[in-house]
Amino acid sequence: MTIEFTIDRRINGTQVRTGVLRTPHGDVSTPVFMPVGTFGSVRSVTPDELISAGVNILLGNAYHLYLRPGAKRIRDLGGLHAFMGWDGPILTDSGGYQVFSLASLAKVQEDGVSFRSHIDGRLHFLTPQSVIEVQQDLGSDIMMPLDHCLPYGADEGALRDALDRTNRWAEISARAAEGKKSEVFGIVQGGMNEGLRKESARFMSSLDLPGYAIGGLSVGEPKETTWAMLEAVVGELPVDRPRYLMGVGSPEDLVEAVSRGVDMFDCALPTRVARNGGLYTKTGRLNVNNARFKEYVGPAEEGCDCYFCITFSMAYLHHLFNCNELLGYRLATLHNLRYFMKLMSEVRDAINKGSFSDFKQEFMHTYVPVSEEARSQGSRNGRKGRSGGE
Repeated sequence: MTIEFTIDRRINGTQVRTGVLRTPHGDVSTPVFMPVGTFGSVRSVTPDELISAGVNILLGNAYHLYLRPGAKRIRDLGGLHAFMGWDGPILTDSGGYQVFSLASLAKVQEDGVSFRSHIDGRLHFLTPQSVIEVQQDLGSDIMMPLDHCLPYGADEGALRDALDRTNRWAEISARAAEGKKSEVFGIVQGGMNEGLRKESARFMSSLDLPGYAIGGLSVGEPKETTWAMLEAVVGELPVDRPRYLMGVGSPEDLVEAVSRGVDMFDCALPTRVARNGGLYTKTGRLNVNNARFKEYVGPAEEGCDCYFCITFSMAYLHHLFNCNELLGYRLATLHNLRYFMKLMSEVRDAINKGSFSDFKQEFMHTYVPVSEEARSQGSRNGRKGRSGGE
């Protein structure tokens, strides 16, 4: 395998652990958060700025890059790493989530998915094999197989049908990836049915893949259901392989999921929230558009070492947003990315010191999440990087 995972520290009696994910483009300490670079860039931020923020692995979207500029064009230009000037690891999403989010444009068939481009209406057909070929053309370090994700509330019959199809496609994808430089993870599905979730996890584990993703969560279900499904899945997955919870990114959700054994996350939330004036801090989110920041000479958070906080004031950022200046969106994005990287670093340090339980308790006491309504909207928006584009 070109992808290897080792566990550094595991807290006794729990699933909480730190580890190292080794890839052809470098090692990644886990638990890790992956910013979303849907079109081959994390919006408004350069690779050097990502590195300065502490980012060392990105998520790209094979669906969108397949549509434009085209995977073969990227291949001929040296692959996605060279194309976007990023020398670190890249994980690419397959497009399975687009089947869910762009359902009105797509039709699932036994051997693949036919869909009309949301860009120009042209008809396309993706198969499990072609999705792997697209990601190999991109030069991804980690590939996601085509899967069938259903919306929250789907009945058991539909869930069974989608699960069986996802399993068959996973087998085809694993064979298509054999002997290649890129590795494919399995994706656990099963909706909010615990029995199907466990069955899916056991099947994916039987394929002996280098890692396992957990899909189809945070799609509108109550949080207690999310955690129940996650716990059911984690208990069935191999201990020595990384576990990747797809599309989850609220700070409180990251800490909760780490406490249940998750190693990898992705979400467009930090960059999307930034462009809407939201800045993450240890106590919750600030809205730079609030009038109280008109004359506030301090940073978003005292002690923050991001470029914005050490250079500018909230009054300046408030002014930039009031004038719709692009620099404002960039500065807010840099702050949020740095916040997420620091949070994950603090999580890893707490686990390695054996004090994660105390860390989680203090974090949950200090951090005030947004309202449930805004949280639900943010969850949907945070995944738009897979559909409409981040």
